[in-house]
Amino acid sequence: MPGSSVQSSYSITATMLRLVSLVSLALLGLCSGDERVIGGTEAIPNSWPWQVSLQGYAGYWYHTCGGTLILRRWVLTAAHCVDSAGVTYRVVLGDHNIYEDDKTEQYINVQNIILHEGWTGDLAIGNDIALLYLEIDAVLNQYVQLGTLPQAGATLPNDYLCYVTGWGYTRNGGTVNPTLQQAPIKVVAYEVCSQPAWWGSYVRQNMVCAGGDGIVAGCQGDSGGPLNCPRNLGSGVFEVHGATSFVAAAGCDTYMKPTVWTRVSFYINWINNHLFS
Repeated sequence: MPGSSVQSSYSITATMLRLVSLVSLALLGLCSGDERVIGGTEAIPNSWPWQVSLQGYAGYWYHTCGGTLILRRWVLTAAHCVDSAGVTYRVVLGDHNIYEDDKTEQYINVQNIILHEGWTGDLAIGNDIALLYLEIDAVLNQYVQLGTLPQAGATLPNDYLCYVTGWGYTRNGGTVNPTLQQAPIKVVAYEVCSQPAWWGSYVRQNMVCAGGDGIVAGCQGDSGGPLNCPRNLGSGVFEVHGATSFVAAAGCDTYMKPTVWTRVSFYINWINNHLFS
């Protein structure tokens, strides 16, 4: 990656409370170093088989966001990842190292983008969710599987242990990581996250917070990717409770400013209306 990236930001008040989306416009193939989801480690290849790399084209393909395969021809991601006009997108399924041929990948172009009707570009309002309709069906195998969505309206208790996954930065001003990373991260319940010392009124009930310990966080390049939470602790079955949306501009791992995801359970009816209409 060259020494810079483009970040979208929305000034709200002080620097600490500016919201920064976690989209990355890093060039593929030019990244080096031991970098990962902040506070995380490299995932076992294809251990999160619903995770996708969303890539844009500008004379070359570049990783910009994550996403979740929810049906063979549908991917869930964040609206801010795909609201730029004139960009051609593809998704890469079954990937681990986005700079190498793992021989497990499927490359499928995006045919249509459905942004939530309530998305205004303001991260503090929310509705940062989009569906991608693919040109062809994904082939399900040991490397590519569908993500499981939670029941409509489901919420998670405070300190519930989930996992953030993605190819995002390990630090502010970092670079996209070549291999998929994972990190355990604890949910911060809305009743806590909406307190003034945390995110206050900048977090809404259509969002879910996790992290805020100053150690583990999503970061640029993780946008749109899943918040993976066990259906029951120890069950081994994971549900995708979030699509990564924003962090504080002061830093991805800012203490008491957890990573914020679009809360998928809030939008189940909206998702189903588009998938099955």
